[in-house]
Amino acid sequence: MKNLFYNISALNKQKILKSLEANTLQFKKNNMILTNIKEDNIICIIIEGYLQIIKTDYNGDRTIIEELYEDDVFGSRMSSISNNEYGVITKEDSKIIIIYFNEIINNNLNTPYYNQFLKNLLHIMSDKMNKNNERVEILTNKTIRNKLLAYFKITSKKNNSRIIYLPYTFTDLADYLGVDRSAMYRELKNLKEEGLIEIKNKKITLNMYDN
Repeated sequence: MKNLFYNISALNKQKILKSLEANTLQFKKNNMILTNIKEDNIICIIIEGYLQIIKTDYNGDRTIIEELYEDDVFGSRMSSISNNEYGVITKEDSKIIIIYFNEIINNNLNTPYYNQFLKNLLHIMSDKMNKNNERVEILTNKTIRNKLLAYFKITSKKNNSRIIYLPYTFTDLADYLGVDRSAMYRELKNLKEEGLIEIKNKKITLNMYDN
């Protein structure tokens, strides 16, 4: 996925941010932030840190909707944030640039570098849609086993490798898949005993797929 400021010089990046009246905010680890993101209609650019978009149901069970890292972009128009059940939590100390979407739409800059900025934004939004489609493909599987296999298959194809490295803990993987953690561990054990996968820490080797 392209950076929002791909092919834009540092000087022109600052011109864009100034024109858009962007604000930079810093947040401590393990804080729920930007709870009013839907109402404010903003776009956020992660400068430093690691965040998660999570959904909490009426029983307090948590599902990870999206993982966000440095240079990632999220907001009400491009992320899975639709109501008060969703929130953004910092997993590390984080720094975020915040831009109001209306500033982007109504901006009068007519320069090649601003046009590049808009192209990058459209590319990122398209990439977000593809990721959401992948998520739907995973979650529509009815069993934990099939959800795991779908996740492994998609990740393996994207990396063009039978070896994948989990970007988060197994607890977070259970939250990402929307399944019970203990039940997921049992299914991983079954897949390992059947010789379909090998697990070493966060490294998973897939024996059932050829690349």
